[in-house]
Amino acid sequence: MDAPRRPDPREGPAGLRRLLEDDPADLYENAPCGYFSALPDGQVVKANRTFCEWTGRPVGELIGLRFQEMLSVGGRVFYETHLAPLLRMQGMVREVALDVVRADGSLLPCLLNAVEVRDDRGAPLLVRATVFEATSRRRYERALLAAQRAAAESERRARTLQQVVSEVSAAASARDVAEVIVRRSREAVGASGAALWLTVERRASTRHEPSVPPLELVAADAIPADLLEAMESAALGGAELVRDGGVHMVPLGAGLRAVWPGLAAAMADAGQEALVVVPVDADSRHLGALVLLLGVTGDSGLIDLAAPGDRGTLAQADADLLATVGRQAGQALERVRLYEETARAAERSAFLLDAARLMASAGDVVETAERLAELAVPRLADLCVIDLTTERGLTRPAARHGDPARRELVTELEQQHLPHRGAPHPSVRAMELGRTVWIHEVTDRWLAEVTADPRHLEIARELELVNMVCVPLVAAGRTLGVVTLCSDRRRGPFSPADVEVAEQLALQVSQVVDKAQRLELETRTSHTLQGNLLPPAPPPVPGLAAAVRYLPASRGADVGGDFYDVVPLPSGQVALAVGDVVGHDITAAAVMGQLRSVYRALLSDRPPPSAVIDKLQAGWSLLGLQRMATALFAVLDPATGRLRIASAGHLPPVLVAGGRAQLLDVRPSRMLGAPPAPGPAEEWAGVLAPGATLLLYTDGLVESRDADIDRGLAALLEAAERAGTSDPDELCDRLLAELASGVRADDVALLAITRCARH
Repeated sequence: MDAPRRPDPREGPAGLRRLLEDDPADLYENAPCGYFSALPDGQVVKANRTFCEWTGRPVGELIGLRFQEMLSVGGRVFYETHLAPLLRMQGMVREVALDVVRADGSLLPCLLNAVEVRDDRGAPLLVRATVFEATSRRRYERALLAAQRAAAESERRARTLQQVVSEVSAAASARDVAEVIVRRSREAVGASGAALWLTVERRASTRHEPSVPPLELVAADAIPADLLEAMESAALGGAELVRDGGVHMVPLGAGLRAVWPGLAAAMADAGQEALVVVPVDADSRHLGALVLLLGVTGDSGLIDLAAPGDRGTLAQADADLLATVGRQAGQALERVRLYEETARAAERSAFLLDAARLMASAGDVVETAERLAELAVPRLADLCVIDLTTERGLTRPAARHGDPARRELVTELEQQHLPHRGAPHPSVRAMELGRTVWIHEVTDRWLAEVTADPRHLEIARELELVNMVCVPLVAAGRTLGVVTLCSDRRRGPFSPADVEVAEQLALQVSQVVDKAQRLELETRTSHTLQGNLLPPAPPPVPGLAAAVRYLPASRGADVGGDFYDVVPLPSGQVALAVGDVVGHDITAAAVMGQLRSVYRALLSDRPPPSAVIDKLQAGWSLLGLQRMATALFAVLDPATGRLRIASAGHLPPVLVAGGRAQLLDVRPSRMLGAPPAPGPAEEWAGVLAPGATLLLYTDGLVESRDADIDRGLAALLEAAERAGTSDPDELCDRLLAELASGVRADDVALLAITRCARH
């Protein structure tokens, strides 16, 4: 079956068919674009009605007119240099943008498409062209280009701001920050020069000083010397150039010439036409101003402080950028000033650290005072005097001055003229009040009141002191002395931070002096205890050779909590003991003496080693001993070599025989003073063969901070085997030389018993 016939759209109203039949001619004349034909030289020979209407010229006026004559000046140049050659080379051109000049002189933006008609030999005969009106498109292109330029400018400003932020964050001083701000700001707006002034903090104020704070030129770039001098004179005179507020512009005009004629003349000579002033602020504080040189037109009778953009060539976006840069500069300057203050604080901390190291290495109180005075002068003061209290009153172990020419005066001051209790001298007042006394101004009248005699006053005057700080040395409620620091006219007065450092220094000195005094007392006490607490050398026992060694820890008292004992019993046997009270101080030594005495008292009943541990453990609380302890007790029969051992948390003994060394398997019970074990202490029983040696020791021989106990025990066994001797004295010496020759963190007690070989 045939498909239905689709209706012909031309079979419509009669008017439509007529239009379609006349289409070619009507399409040419009334087309939505312009058509024209021209000879190769551009002479128009035919044009449609649309082109005539667009150009405002009738067809008779167009015929014979060259097409290039209807173009703008730029269009004519483009036609001759580009369009005509391209048409001749390619035979066609497409979408060439041109501006056609209408009959009334207005411009018609259009796009031109053209083809060149040639004969069989390739010679040009005719040019046929179409013209499209492009006003909307041209407007869109201009808007797009403007947006692109604005985006590029915005990107440039953002990049500038990023560079500023990055570089000022790495700046270490105010001058570094200023140089970055001056250079980058000048580059950002194309200024011919830039400079930065900052306010200077006053040390004192008087009513005669101007209301505008003094300024200092910190950095400048590409400004002639005479112009920079004129700008600086205006800035230091409290000019509007450095006022706070927003970014403002000062053009070269009558107002500038009237107020600062020198600056105006220098700007005119340098070809500059305006100044742009950018405030540098941090939070609510005005720190200074950045001044840039620009060429700006416009003049008025007054200094113009209008916002940029109203006059001149500085865009508002550039003004906003400069305002942001000013704020970044203010924040960076505040950060740098904080950093510099932190650095000064670090210097003071370094001084205190050096003082602590110095005092830690000093031998005694006098040496500590002398070294401290040498350190304080001249880093902290020009004169340092240290007085200490003794049973005889104040003594002066150190007095130092930083000026070699005045050291003889200080030597005399050190040897004489010491203040006495009740005197008005500030050092005495500081000790009596228990707090720092700061004399802010040293006057001649005040010196006359506090000095002891005319010679003392004469010395004080020659030292030319301006400030004095006396800090008492106090520790545990006791006044130990006073540190006096003075500054002369060259250094100037102390700051509160200097006084704080002096107080911290005095605190360190107080602790060192207090510790030294306590150590001296403890040392004297330990020497007394040492002669009474440690047992004498082992008595001679037939069939046995014995040797003992005792080494106190490298730091602390000369005697600690380790002990040993060799006690012959009425039965012919020998009781052996070694132990370690926790700690190596005076308390440990006292507990050690008590424990040894109780142990000897228990031996009167000749208990086995395990019973000694049980009895001590049961009666520990009754003894009132303040420390726990480990101990190892043994009973040896020299005749048979029978040996029994029990351990209260102590390390196992070592048996050296036949060139070999081994740990005896003595199972320890709980250490003395710990909660009692559920059962009695266990005993190890064996025989000490003739020629064999039994080693009893404390953990100071085998323990260290950088190795575990197993490594220490292994080292002990290796050392005992390498010794290759059965002489107990020689064995002890070799073991101590190899295992305990360095710095010892704990006491060492060593007992060696050798059973003599039968003859």
